Amino acid sequence: MAKVRKIPMRKDLLSGEMFPKKEMVRIVKNADGTVSIDPTGKAAGRGAYVALKPEAIAQAKAKKVIDKAFELAVDPAFYDELFAYVDHKKARMELFGDKSK
Repeated sequence: MAKVRKIPMRKDLLSGEMFPKKEMVRIVKNADGTVSIDPTGKAAGRGAYVALKPEAIAQAKAKKVIDKAFELAVDPAFYDELFAYVDHKKARMELFGDKSK
């Protein structure tokens, strides 16, 4: 019999829903207080996950959700960068499935 593997799940910072880790984007706050996108999922620092929902990123920008989660002022340009990254990654997953990184 084939062994059934457990799928790692993570909670979406914006909606509170659980999603498979592969379907999410990690954002991280470094020791120096810089917030950035972590495409590898392995960068050092306090991490949080967001689902591949560009519309949720736009709402998060208005409500400053990431600012509150990391307890610091996040540059509004970061939300725009995150929106573009999530939009691109979502499109790649729809085209290529789970193989895209």
